[in-house]
Amino acid sequence: MYDSNHNTADADSSGTHLRGPRRLHSSTGNCARCRLPTSQLLSAADTEYALDGVFLTHAHIGHYTGLMHFGREAVGASDIPVYAMPMMAAYLSNNGPWDQLLSLQNIELRPLADGVPVELNGSLRVTPIQVPHRQEYSETVGYRIDGPNKSAVFIPDIDKWENWSTDIRDVIRDVDYALLDATFFADGELPGRDMSMIKHPFVSESMALFDALSDEQKSRVIFIHMNHTNPLLIDGSPAQSEVQKRGFRFAKEGLRLPL
Repeated sequence: MYDSNHNTADADSSGTHLRGPRRLHSSTGNCARCRLPTSQLLSAADTEYALDGVFLTHAHIGHYTGLMHFGREAVGASDIPVYAMPMMAAYLSNNGPWDQLLSLQNIELRPLADGVPVELNGSLRVTPIQVPHRQEYSETVGYRIDGPNKSAVFIPDIDKWENWSTDIRDVIRDVDYALLDATFFADGELPGRDMSMIKHPFVSESMALFDALSDEQKSRVIFIHMNHTNPLLIDGSPAQSEVQKRGFRFAKEGLRLPL
């Protein structure tokens, strides 16, 4: 998601939020349940930012169902820009209750195409990057985010790195921040389940793959999107210590990255 006031990317363990100097829309409707102005509901808790739009990655439950809060049962938003790839847009348009968000004009779909940049203003550009991941309902993308001074890549979900035609190490070398899939730390994290059927690069695999990077390049890697079983979520854990000792980083709530 992105807002209107600053060129920064906010990152935590679950994802990233763009901050850019443009106000696309601010609704003035009311929430019947909360009796608060929609503009207030669409502001971040610290009141510094206002929500201006959403970039979707894919149609897995944790990555698009937050759109429900824009509906008339909640905020009752008006024409929030939602950027989506073709299959993702078709899924929202042809399935309830998501199609109601469109018919009631709570959201406005904006089309994306693989590798085609979206210019949000004169100094903030977002480019979707299609990556291999389960496609039950839609394609999956990450994003390259270019600000006036720095750049980031955001890939919260992907199959194993070797299944991608692009070398992720080259991507890391080409950006200032690499916010990468860290769903699971290592194999065996889900007792009783075949983890080969839940395709994500383990953090242990990623660190081994990235070991040839320079120390400075390693510091660009910020692990995100951690499952609740991932020990990186536990402060002071051996997993956190290992990541830091090897020169990488992991996102925590409130991390802000200037662009």
